[in-house]
Amino acid sequence: MSRVYQDVKEYLAELPDMTALMGMDLGEKTIGIAICDALRTIATPRETIRRKKFGLDATRLEQLIDDNNIHGLVLGMPRNMDGSEGPRCQSTRAFARNFTARRDIPILLWDERLSTVAAERALLEADTSRAKRARVIDHVAASYILQGVLDRLSHIRAGR
Repeated sequence: MSRVYQDVKEYLAELPDMTALMGMDLGEKTIGIAICDALRTIATPRETIRRKKFGLDATRLEQLIDDNNIHGLVLGMPRNMDGSEGPRCQSTRAFARNFTARRDIPILLWDERLSTVAAERALLEADTSRAKRARVIDHVAASYILQGVLDRLSHIRAGR
């Protein structure tokens, strides 16, 4: 059975209550990481992993999962602005399938359109230097992706 979801309600049904989630902004050269606590209220930027090979990347992700007691992953889906899917979406789906073959954990594919733009804007408003923005943009974008899901989960729990 596939543990990769696009529907947030189906994903939520797979998650144990009071467990942390990890958000990922998957790029060609980096993976931005954000986590939340077990209450699932606030996404916190964590780190950016320099991509090497899938096995090495997956090993680092598994360490983060174990160290932070993560029970679900949120992977940003880089859809085009018109909602269509291009090659980066195919690559993201392949990453999710390959990762669930290694680790039995539910993964939600979440529309990430404009998450990097929002992260860049927030960093600019905070007067972050260009060099620092380059170092943190991926994990800040991951926190925007994860926070979007946390907000949606909150609405679902509230019956909205």
